[in-house]
Amino acid sequence: MSASALPVIRTSCRLVVSASVLLLFCGMAMAQPAGDAPAKPVEPADGDKPAVTNAPAKAPAPTPVSTDADIAAGRKEPADGQTFRVAGDMDATVTRRGDSFFAGRSAITTPLPVGYPDPTPPGAIDIKRYPSVRRAEITGSVNPAIGMNVGFFPLFNHIKRREIEMTSPVEMNYQGLRKAREDRSGPQQWTMSFLYRSADLGPVGDDERDQRVKVVDIDPVTVVAIGFKGGYGLPLVLDGVEKLDVWFAQNPQWEAVGEPRSFFYNGPEMPNRDKWGEVQVPIRPKPKAAPGAETAPGTPTTPTAPAPAPTKDP
Repeated sequence: MSASALPVIRTSCRLVVSASVLLLFCGMAMAQPAGDAPAKPVEPADGDKPAVTNAPAKAPAPTPVSTDADIAAGRKEPADGQTFRVAGDMDATVTRRGDSFFAGRSAITTPLPVGYPDPTPPGAIDIKRYPSVRRAEITGSVNPAIGMNVGFFPLFNHIKRREIEMTSPVEMNYQGLRKAREDRSGPQQWTMSFLYRSADLGPVGDDERDQRVKVVDIDPVTVVAIGFKGGYGLPLVLDGVEKLDVWFAQNPQWEAVGEPRSFFYNGPEMPNRDKWGEVQVPIRPKPKAAPGAETAPGTPTTPTAPAPAPTKDP
C-alpha cells in the first residue's frame, strides 16, 4: 500500500484565552485520502430492491424525564447514576448519542466519567446521585475567574504525563460562596478538578512532578442541580445558587450538607451563549425530629390551657 493511501491524521491544538476560562483542547480529525473517492454503491435489480431505499437513520429519542414522588418528598435518595426531575422546566430533555449529550443548541461531546448521571438541561432542577470518582485537583484562593486560568495548566500537564484523555466536566468546588454572594467579594477558596473517566487510569496521591496537584477519590454524593447555559463565570454560578436557595425554601424535607459546586462542560469551541453548565449543592433528606425533641424556633405550637389557680382552705 502506498503512503498516499494511508489515512491522514491531522492534530490541531488551540489555545484560547478569555476573561473567565483558559482551556487547551486537542482534536483529532481524520481526512479522506487524496484520490480515493468513496465507492459508488451497486444498484440492485428492480425485483431485488427493498421496499424502502435510502431511508435516513432514525435519530435518537430524548431520554424520558423521570419523576418519583418519594424522591421529591425526601423519603429516599436516588441510586448511583439516577436522575429525577423535581422543579424548573419539567419538560426539558436531554438526547444522548453515544458519549455525547444534546439539549437544544447546547452540546457535550467529551465523555463523562463512567457511571455519571446525564447532565441536567438548562432551566431544569434535578435530584441525582453521583458514584465515587477519582479526580486530579488543585486548590487556590485567588478570584475563581483567574483561578480557572491558573489551575488549568497544572491539571492539563498532569493528565498529559499520565496519558489520560480529557473528560467532561471541569469541576469547581467553592468554600464561602454564600458569603461571597452577600458581600460581593469572592469565595474564600476554590478547588478545580479534572475527573478521571475511571479509577484504574492512575493512582491516588501527589502528582509525580507537581505536588500542587493531588489525585483523590471522592465519595458518592446526592445533589440538587440546576442546569444553565451561558458564558462561564461566577455571576451565573451565584444566580444558580440563588435559584437553588428558593428550591430549598420550598422543599424543607431536603437539607444542604455541603458547599455549592459547578460543572463546566464545554471548551472554547462552543459559543458562550450555548455553553452548558450546572450548579449543584450536596443534599440529604432532613432527619425527622425525635419525639420530645425541642421545638425549633418559629415553629407553631399548640397552646395549652392555663393551670387552675390554687384554692384557699376555708
